Amino acid sequence: MITWTITAMNCSTTEQNPDTVIVCHWTCSGTDGTYSSSIYSTCSVPTPTGTFTPYADLTQEQVLGWIWDNGVDKDATEAAVQQQIDYQINPPVVTPPLPWAA
Repeated sequence: MITWTITAMNCSTTEQNPDTVIVCHWTCSGTDGTYSSSIYSTCSVPTPTGTFTPYADLTQEQVLGWIWDNGVDKDATEAAVQQQIDYQINPPVVTPPLPWAA
């Protein structure tokens, strides 16, 4: 199961509206039984044009839309998280014990 979460938002104090979001911090997490993985990053978003939504009225879905519209590749990120989980389940490289070690 893949879950997207906005973990924090940085706001500019110099914009016309003092609660203008300029950077979104996000995490994409996945689980498969006891295996899990996540990717964390940030995404800059442009100053809004048109209708302005006050900070207190923003929703996580709205902000996720911003990051996906501004450079975060949703499908590629989810695939990377899933690949990390798959590698935990079936490691592509293993380190067996040395044959001469008791």
